[in-house]
Amino acid sequence: MATHHGKKYEEAVKLVDRNKGYTPTEAIDLAKKTSYVKFDPTVEVHLRMGVDPRHADQQVRGVALLPNGLGKQIRVLVFAQGEAQKIAEEAGADYVGGDELIKRIEGGWIDFDIALATPDMMGRVGRLGKILGRRGLMPNPKSGTIAQPADLPRVVRDARKGRVEFKLDRTALIHVPIGKLSFDEAKLLENLAALIDAIVRAKPSGAKGQYIRSITLTSTMGPGIRLDLASATALAAAA
Repeated sequence: MATHHGKKYEEAVKLVDRNKGYTPTEAIDLAKKTSYVKFDPTVEVHLRMGVDPRHADQQVRGVALLPNGLGKQIRVLVFAQGEAQKIAEEAGADYVGGDELIKRIEGGWIDFDIALATPDMMGRVGRLGKILGRRGLMPNPKSGTIAQPADLPRVVRDARKGRVEFKLDRTALIHVPIGKLSFDEAKLLENLAALIDAIVRAKPSGAKGQYIRSITLTSTMGPGIRLDLASATALAAAA
C-alpha cells in the first residue's frame, strides 16, 4: 500500500538528491532546510548494518553517551534499597525505591525515561519484565543499567546526559535519536560522531564484510538524507 504524503513533504523531498551521499555537515544543513513542522523535531539516524540478526555472534547492541544530550529532561528511576537508595537519591535520581515502586509500575505507572537497578534488586524487578521489556525500560547488564551502589552516581549522571541505547532489529537496522533540530550544527555533529563511534566499537565477533552499509539522517516527518559513509565514519574516528 502506497504511503500518501502531504504537499509540504513532497516539496521537501525535491530538495534532497536521492543519488548523493551527503557529508554530515551538508546533511544537517539540509535537514534544517527541509523541516516544515511547527514543533522542534527530533533528529534521528538510521543505519543499515552488514550483519545477520539471526545469528547470536552478529548482534549489535550497546550504549552511546551523546555529549550534548537529547534536548529533553530525562527522568531517572532507580530500584535500590538501604544505603544504595540513599546514594541514588543524593545522585539526583527522580524516583528511588523498591517494592513500592514495583507495585506502582504494576498498577500502570511508567512516568520515567530510564530505569536503573542494583544487582540485589533484580530478583524482584524481574517480575516487571513484560511491562518494562516491551518499552525498552528493563534494567539490563548489557546496556549498563544494572550498577553496583558505588557506581550509581556515575550511572545516574550518564543517564541525565544523552545516554542512548542502540540495538540491531530483525531487519538489520539500527534507529537512534541524536538530538533536536534546533541544536546548532556543531552539537549535532558531536552527537553523531559519538553514536557512530560507539556502534563501531560494538562490532560483533561474527561480523564479516562491510559492517555499516548505509547511514541515513532524518528529522521527525522530514525526508531521509543519505550520508556519505567515508566522511561519516571519519567523523566518528575523530570523536
